Formats: sequence, C-alpha cells, structure tokens
Amino acid sequence: MPRDMRWLHTVTNVDMKAINRTAILEIIRRAGPISRSSIAEHLQVSLPTVMRIVDELTGEGLVRTCGEKQWSGGRRRALIEFSGEEHLVIGVDLGGTKIYGAVTDLCGNVLYEVRVPHHNTHDEESFKLVVETIQDLLSYAQGTGYLIRGIGVGVPGVTDPEGVIKYAPSLGWSDFPLKGRLSEYFNLPIVVENDVNLAALGESWFGSENHRENLILIAIGTGIGAGVLINGMVYPGVHFMAGEIGYLLPDCSHLQKDYRGFGALEQLASGTGIAQRARVILRDQWPEDQLASLTAEDVFNAAREHQPWAEAVLAETVDYLALAIASISLVLDPEVILLGGGVAKSADLLIEPILKRLKGSIPILPRIEASNLGYRAAVLGAIVKLLRMTSDYYWLQKYS
Repeated sequence: MPRDMRWLHTVTNVDMKAINRTAILEIIRRAGPISRSSIAEHLQVSLPTVMRIVDELTGEGLVRTCGEKQWSGGRRRALIEFSGEEHLVIGVDLGGTKIYGAVTDLCGNVLYEVRVPHHNTHDEESFKLVVETIQDLLSYAQGTGYLIRGIGVGVPGVTDPEGVIKYAPSLGWSDFPLKGRLSEYFNLPIVVENDVNLAALGESWFGSENHRENLILIAIGTGIGAGVLINGMVYPGVHFMAGEIGYLLPDCSHLQKDYRGFGALEQLASGTGIAQRARVILRDQWPEDQLASLTAEDVFNAAREHQPWAEAVLAETVDYLALAIASISLVLDPEVILLGGGVAKSADLLIEPILKRLKGSIPILPRIEASNLGYRAAVLGAIVKLLRMTSDYYWLQKYS
C-alpha cells in the first residue's frame, strides 16, 4: 500500500461499537449519575444501543445503578454512575532523583503511597527499585480485594509505544526494554510512558479544571520536559521527542555545541541548572560543603529574602523560561500552560515575571498556572492511560 494511503480506513461495526462504548462510558464518568434515556438523547444514539452497552459496562463493574431516581413524564428512571472506586491502578513516577508510587482508584483517590526522596540509582539499580516499589504497592492493592486494572510507570526520558526507554540520561538508560522486563515480574497490563506525558493526562482529568483537552505541562525538576496534550490525547511526535524542551537552545551561543546528556535549556533553568548557576556565583564566598548541598529551593528561598545573588539567578531563570514559553505558546497555542515539577513549588516567583517579560513581545499572552496536582500528577495520569488501554477506547474528531 502506498505510504500516503496507510492512514485511510473505514469504520467497521466493531469499531462503531467501541466508539459508542467510549462515548457512553465518558458521559457516565463525567456527568453521572445520569439516566439511560438522557445518555441516548445527548449522544443521539438509540436507547437499545445505550441499554446494551450500559449492561456490558455494568457486567465489567465500570458502572452501576444508583439508588436515585429521576421523574420524567410521570415515570421513575434508574440513574447510572461510574464505579471507579472498585478498580485500582498502581502508578509509579520514576524521577531522576526521586521516586513516587501510589495505589489509586479510577476516580483519582489515592489509597496508599510510597516515596523515595533521594534514590541516586542508575542502570540496573533503577530497575530494581522500580520492581521493589511496584511489589510494595501491589501487596497493598491485593489486600483490598478490588480489581487491579494494571500498572503505569512514568519515566524521565524518550519512550516508545512498546515501552522501550530510548534515552533517559538521569537513569543511565538507553534502549532499555522496561515494559518487557516488568512483564517478567508482573502478570498485569503495563503501560510505560514519559513521566511528563502522564502528568499532562493527569492534569487533564484531575486538575483544577477537569477535562481541559488542550494543555502543555512543563515539568521543571532534575531536567525540563513538557507534556503536549492536543484534543485530549498526548502528542508524541514522530520520534517520540515531542515535549523534550530541555533541548531548546536559549540563544545563538548554544549552536554547534554537543548536548548528549542534558540539553541546553535544562542545564540553565532546571532545578539542577539553577543550583549550578548559583554555585558559580558563590564559589568564592561559600565553603565547598555548603555549595555542594545547595538546591534550587535554597535559591528561591534566598530570593524571597532579597539576597542579591539569588535574585540574579532568579532573573536569569525567568528570562530562559520566558523564551521557552513564548516559543511553545506561539507554536501550539494551548488553552493553558501549567508549571509542574519541583521548581513549580516556587511558581509564584516565576509566573508574573514571565508574563511581564512577554507582554508586547508576542501577540497573545499565554495563560500560565501552577499545577495543583504536584508530585501526584503522573500517577494520576497512569489512571487515564490504563483505562483507555484496557477499555477499547476511541477518541474521534470530525474534520471541519
């Protein structure tokens, strides 16, 4: 088949049923409790179709009948609601220096969580830590008696659809078959995804404004990455590199330089980069042990106290981030740009100065907000990814 014809195909009866099933499940999840007739009216599908699919979803335990009734034309009608509390997801966010794992239900409730604040592992040690974390979470989940929907792992690196980590410099992984390796230990559905992509999905479903379908999440921590969500779906890019904004070049001085590890932007504006720039300023003023322990959080705290060296580092950080956000905003024009990751805890020092620098320089100022999910965003995104993967999920858009 010619290459330019591969994306063309028709919708089969099986596809149509899956499309209807997705739409019905979504409207129950978002708008429930809701009656079958209201679903049929809203989606403009036949009531028998709705009844048949609702029965299937009920049999799978994804929806249930409520005790509530609603009056319509003198008749009482049973209402249907999402029963996400009866399905569990094991989520792990493997950061470059930290790891967070949680057992959640499909409604986004965190039932059990574990944290390793400074794992400092690489290669096989990182994999071993992931396995141990999942085993801990799985032990709790199995004790609840609820159905375990699967395992989702977020990784700070370029990840392909098969769960192979193409490149994760903070973990020392290159072409690392994480999903395949985990499948040897756990007999459950497994998804492996870039951590910021998962976090963007989590923000879309469980953030301050649910169901925002066009957003960019910029995570600023050990490195810098962005999750790009377009029409409710993660945009991965042809090489699965979409959102790898840590490699953006802040100015011409960074051309023709070799950035094989962390990129130019993240060497300057990530948590690691912020701390390193501060060390350069303070190297003749502070003892070595104090410099070695300096963190980005220390820099922000000092800036709040109006210490000149910290204010200088902060001002440069704002400049670098403003340039990156301007580019992202102009290329993708999202509904909102969210700041996440460890540095986002100091978003109050970043957002207004960034907007001030951009005012007048670009036609429309982007909407910038701090993530309200924080470190939980990626594990909540695992809920979205696993529910979609295990429920024959379709997402369509009519061309206009």
